[in-house]
Amino acid sequence: MTQHHLNGTSPTALVTGASEGIGKAIAVGLAQDGWDVVVTDLETPLLAAVVADIQALGRQATALALDLRQPEKFPQVIATLGAQCPTLSLLVNNAGVPSLSKPAVSTTVADWESVNDTNLKGTFFMTLAFGQWLIAHGNPGSVISLSSTHGSVGFAGAAVYGIGKAGLNQMTRMLAIEWAAHGIRLNAIAPGTTLTPSRQSSLNNPQRRETMLARIPLNRFGTPEEIAASVRYLASPLASYITGQVLHLDGGLTAY
Repeated sequence: MTQHHLNGTSPTALVTGASEGIGKAIAVGLAQDGWDVVVTDLETPLLAAVVADIQALGRQATALALDLRQPEKFPQVIATLGAQCPTLSLLVNNAGVPSLSKPAVSTTVADWESVNDTNLKGTFFMTLAFGQWLIAHGNPGSVISLSSTHGSVGFAGAAVYGIGKAGLNQMTRMLAIEWAAHGIRLNAIAPGTTLTPSRQSSLNNPQRRETMLARIPLNRFGTPEEIAASVRYLASPLASYITGQVLHLDGGLTAY
């Protein structure tokens, strides 16, 4: 862990998968709102630019190497962060593995594990470790998970990914009820197609791009900053009465 003296009185957020795209936009956006931010990815060098952007805003930052496929480490990770950052009160579950494009009948156990060991299992146990720490210390807090439209409507060729994201939505509802008495809110955001570096190659195909746009009433894709704006809202006091919800940011795709 690269420590940058996260020992102030400002609220602290933990954002997983924050090296680029939506995760980076979320981390920087939270810093703009006065949060100190712990950012994670598989390797800390990937996070150097994000840490620099947060510090340029006058906020404190920590870069942490984290693999969601290693849930046995999460309680100690959260305990260590909590000791260093006692104002830790927000977890943003952004880290995830992209969808596999293959028919469900061809799915193997390895396919399932390659996606949902991170997207569902890892995210659940990270959320659990965070919630356990908050409850043990009597602290309120908030968890915001990045889901997908694939978790709410059917798409051919994305079964493993969609099932995992649907599980994430239900995790949000279940834990929102269980943890409400502790002052812990849980919500999820389900983006549609978003203009991130990881999506750029597929969107460069004109035919695929037009096919995807045809399903979106607003006839455009989302931006990382728009997704981050929703996280910033749900993390703010303005959203203090919102819990157990899945907010779709999809240009109207799921309105059909």
